[in-house]
Amino acid sequence: MADRLYLSLWYPNFRLEALPAALAGVLRQFALVGAKRISAASAYPINFTEPPTYQRIYVEPPPASFDPTVPIDPSAETSDELIDAAVAEATEQLHDDMAYEFEMRWQLWTQEGNDPAFSPLGLASSRYEDDADIDLDASSLNHPDDDWRLRSHTVRVLGFGPSFDVAGYEQNGHLLVDFGIDTPWVPNPPLSNPALQTPEDEALDETAQIHIQQNVEKLLAFTLLVEKHCGISSRLLWTESGKPLAEKLIARLQRVH
Repeated sequence: MADRLYLSLWYPNFRLEALPAALAGVLRQFALVGAKRISAASAYPINFTEPPTYQRIYVEPPPASFDPTVPIDPSAETSDELIDAAVAEATEQLHDDMAYEFEMRWQLWTQEGNDPAFSPLGLASSRYEDDADIDLDASSLNHPDDDWRLRSHTVRVLGFGPSFDVAGYEQNGHLLVDFGIDTPWVPNPPLSNPALQTPEDEALDETAQIHIQQNVEKLLAFTLLVEKHCGISSRLLWTESGKPLAEKLIARLQRVH
């Protein structure tokens, strides 16, 4: 069953005034491994059941009919100043009972035919029905016999005021990175194959192992960049079910061959 993956970040002696700089720092690190621009920003008061008091879309979603040879995330350079400006605009009204959310995207390998049973639970996930966009990266079309494709996935970086949702940041982090469902790292079996009853029954072939490894390397690269450059005091990579991601990856890779 699909799970949801998060990265919680805590900062030493953290104060509300430091939140915009902390958000900008994490977004800059993500731009090194993913899209170079913020696609959307929102500000939520009190808790996530309230409508946003601020919302801006920077990248419009692609039309229903699109050219698959055109990458969805342009690779043009984006300066740190543009990220800083987007954060400053969203956090202009900085309050201790608000959360600030920024969406960015990255390309991850995904196996065609997967249809994970996604149940949106937890802190941020209740507002989203799906995290994978339908767009295909042009480079993924070079291997028609390979059922793995590069797809655009949305990552959400959230920063919390100390009074938002009854001080939930103490458990979830001063900042929370929501990677969405974990199938790019521990994919569910294609439902079109009736012989695969559960994820544990699926054996990964060499192609799957390579693509999952590439996804894991991108995840680890971002995590290490944040640890090195963002001045955090601690971090925690965790799943919604509470099952450690490393344990799930090991279980997957041990079934190869």
